[in-house]
Amino acid sequence: MDWSQKLYFTAFLIVLAAATSIRGIHGYAMVSGTVFCDQCKDGQVSLFDYPLNGIKVAMTCPDNNGQMTIWGEETTNWIGSYAMRLDGTPDLSGCVAQVTSSSEEGTRRCGTGGGPGRSPRLMFRMFDMEMYTLDPLISQPEDPMSFCPKSTYPQPHPYPVSPPTPPSTLPVPTLPPTPPLPHLPPMPPFPYLEASACPHQNWMMPEYRCYWKVINPDSKVGVVFGLIAARKYGTDITLWEGMKGRGEPYKTLLREGTTALLNSYNSGQFPYHPLGVIQHMNWALMGSTQQVLHTALRFLRANSGNGRFTCKLNPCK
Repeated sequence: MDWSQKLYFTAFLIVLAAATSIRGIHGYAMVSGTVFCDQCKDGQVSLFDYPLNGIKVAMTCPDNNGQMTIWGEETTNWIGSYAMRLDGTPDLSGCVAQVTSSSEEGTRRCGTGGGPGRSPRLMFRMFDMEMYTLDPLISQPEDPMSFCPKSTYPQPHPYPVSPPTPPSTLPVPTLPPTPPLPHLPPMPPFPYLEASACPHQNWMMPEYRCYWKVINPDSKVGVVFGLIAARKYGTDITLWEGMKGRGEPYKTLLREGTTALLNSYNSGQFPYHPLGVIQHMNWALMGSTQQVLHTALRFLRANSGNGRFTCKLNPCK
């Protein structure tokens, strides 16, 4: 980053801080995660499992008397994700999130109860905003699916939740802010409003090459997704080369992330905004290999349309 970019980014942070102060916002914490259907009842997320819609997740935290009380509750969307906002800047070091209930549809499919609770992890803190993430939560069917390996079940259910550890007296270290995201090109015009989701195989077909309008196949991964992606994949790899990746989590993430970015630019009703695709890519690359795999699977599910959207690309003339 040269001096002009640093100056621009610093000015942006100053303006953001001033705007926050003027509006009287006193900060908030955002907690996000995903709930999976543990089809084999093995207590973990595997390739047999899928994100679960309509599941309620509750955040419980100790009060002044050490009693666990519910601080917030949120329901997962159709790609199994949830984002829970807590006003102020609360201390979440002793809090636990757990699946509590499900919709009628969720109960019918995979809603008999959840696995162990998870404690939120601080991802970054900027001004009065804190971002937390949680390892995937699970909900289970009454019986393991018939296709599951016999060695994976049965497991005791429901799982007991360990008592929360006392709130730490040590201050949570302030993590450095993530590198600024790359500049996004403007959105394309109509038919942007039409619902569409296309898998990566469609985007690699020659007859659909004309839909690579906002980003092109020769664009560098590091330029499109930012510095963190450049460090992981290198500075020379192109989006087209990344679309051919398969066989391991990081290559799969790049393939499905690029596909999701193309879909987000092509359809305003795609579950992810272009900036959201880039943010989820960066968060995954800063996390564990398991988080990389989970993010890739969420992108894959969105790119497939989840049974709601189809690919609306027409062969180029």
